[in-house]
Amino acid sequence: MARRVRTHTRHFEAERKAFFAQCRTRHDVCWLCGMPIDYEAPQNTTDDSYNLDHLYPVSKRPDLQEDPAGFRPSHTSCNNLRGNRDPAKPLGTLSRQWIQAA
Repeated sequence: MARRVRTHTRHFEAERKAFFAQCRTRHDVCWLCGMPIDYEAPQNTTDDSYNLDHLYPVSKRPDLQEDPAGFRPSHTSCNNLRGNRDPAKPLGTLSRQWIQAA
């Protein structure tokens, strides 16, 4: 099976920009670590800056690259640490709700 190369179509770029705007407006946190993202820093420039992550790595599911349902907000560093591994399995139901200090 030939490896499909990552593409950046106009459609993908439009979806990517719209997703970033939504995340920034809602102050979404990193889906990998749960900590706040620095939306003021230019994208992909610092460890805490915003990076578009895909639920399923593009290297494994190139057919889902442009599907906004698979987009996730992450820190640049968290996404880099995850690499192309599949999403972690959830631990289950928490015994109580943990609140992040503001």
